[in-house]
Amino acid sequence: MLGLLIRWILFALALIFIAWIVPGISLASFMTAMWTALAIGLVNIFIRPVLLLLTLPINLLTLGLFTFVINALMFWIVSHFITGFMVSGFLAALIGSILLSVISLFINNLDL
Repeated sequence: MLGLLIRWILFALALIFIAWIVPGISLASFMTAMWTALAIGLVNIFIRPVLLLLTLPINLLTLGLFTFVINALMFWIVSHFITGFMVSGFLAALIGSILLSVISLFINNLDL
């Protein structure tokens, strides 16, 4: 349980870092980052698998590169539901989702 809480905080800090680096992504506060991290996790659990299954033919044709588009859409969708988290365009969502994926590799490999 403590490991889950630490990962949640680390993901929120990663979102703050991404908002600091990528122009077009903004976060209002640390609590907004916490809610955004939770929302991204829930969207990735429930909506992303359905979209990956529906777009499987396109994903096969692009050799998996369409997954980047799906990740960016998930990132952008969350910005519409969380007040205080803003993504200004698709390019910002794409860069932000790629950075979040790379950072999440490190966070998920921690022994917590």
